[in-house]
Amino acid sequence: MIETVKTALHRQHATLWQDTLGVISLVVIFVGALHLPSVF
Repeated sequence: MIETVKTALHRQHATLWQDTLGVISLVVIFVGALHLPSVF
């Protein structure tokens, strides 16, 4: 089972970074949208 996980992580190394950047950008947009009403 550990070998399967290692193989899956090895194959999706580039995609994993893209997914991480996507999640970070979504969090930034969400936090910005929550703070937007307090500006006005």
